[in-house]
Amino acid sequence: MEEFHKVRRLPPYVFEQVNRLKANARSRGADIIDLGMGNPDLPTPKAIVDKLCEVVRDPRTHRYSSSRGIPGLRRAQAAYYQRRFGVKLNPDTQVVATLGSKEGFANMAQAITAPGDVILCPNPTYPIHAFGFIMSGGVIRSLQVEPDDGFIPALERGVRHSIPKPLALILNYPSNPTALVASLDFYKDVVAFAKKNDIIILSDLAYSEIYFDGNPPPSVLQVPGAIDVCVEFTSMSKTFSMPGWRMGFAVGNERLISALTRVKSYLDYGAFTPIQVAAAYALNGDGADIAEVREVYLKRRDVMVDAFSRAGWTIPAPAASMFAWAPIPEPFKHLGSLEFSKLLIEHADVAVAPGIGFGEHGDDHVRIALVENEHRIRQAARNIKRFLASSAKQPNNVVPLAAHR
Repeated sequence: MEEFHKVRRLPPYVFEQVNRLKANARSRGADIIDLGMGNPDLPTPKAIVDKLCEVVRDPRTHRYSSSRGIPGLRRAQAAYYQRRFGVKLNPDTQVVATLGSKEGFANMAQAITAPGDVILCPNPTYPIHAFGFIMSGGVIRSLQVEPDDGFIPALERGVRHSIPKPLALILNYPSNPTALVASLDFYKDVVAFAKKNDIIILSDLAYSEIYFDGNPPPSVLQVPGAIDVCVEFTSMSKTFSMPGWRMGFAVGNERLISALTRVKSYLDYGAFTPIQVAAAYALNGDGADIAEVREVYLKRRDVMVDAFSRAGWTIPAPAASMFAWAPIPEPFKHLGSLEFSKLLIEHADVAVAPGIGFGEHGDDHVRIALVENEHRIRQAARNIKRFLASSAKQPNNVVPLAAHR
């Protein structure tokens, strides 16, 4: 039977292949150390859970909620932006709660995209950044760029060679998967370019609080006048270890927020009210919970970089996010990231995310998530050390799984 039009536009989900191999290995009794999915393993802070339990006992909170977020939650998000970035937002017109930043991006794409609209998107990037627009009928022009001096020239080429003129530009710094961080000066240049060329900026700032060098990553909305062309998406999943709660936000330009709010009003009734109340409680806290989470990821990052280096795999230390963007070791680079990821599962009992899942320009890297404790990270390094040593001695015995079929 022929696939539906929108389904046909989506490639096979690369990560599902890795997930299937993990499941098969575990069914055989293998102890897989899973550094693949960015699924936080830390518990949600107790005080936030207690607030949820307190509110859920009130039967009035069990009714339909507000699709755009209850007023107290939107006010809490606006207050967070004022404290953290010095950005003043109107909680009634410039803030909307989303079911995680992923849902926010996908619904924004539905709200603003006409068939054939061109979207400028860095590559590699988190899949929803591209495929949210592809599912909405848009066309992606990939930019193999970093937030440096080459970014604006790449934008200029993208505009010059795009018909029609691009509708929007996707930003994501700290980046998933590359962990790269942007400066405020970078954002100033990009905002000036977007205004000059009448392009919308959609910024994914999900990792704003997971940073390691002492310099908090900025928001694009800190640039004077950025709100004229920008919407920014944030998430509580990583900041407060609340991934299953599905709570995020879109903030910024009033016209764009209004469009997103209208689309959402047809699609959902918002998150469960007790979750929204607990989320507001978290945002209004003193930041101690955020600092603890950041410290855990910092320790894991340092252990991973040191242990993997000792194992023979040198990985650049990420400045932010909960990921490391790791170049494939030279003897395996020709295999590509998917086949190398398969080898790690089969021969080292370690799962990582293949870079090809984030775009074709990511195929010489894998993404490593800091979602296992320090002991497990060291164990992963020991497993990889044995794998690398064995493959160096007997390279013909290390064959990608695909060759077994």
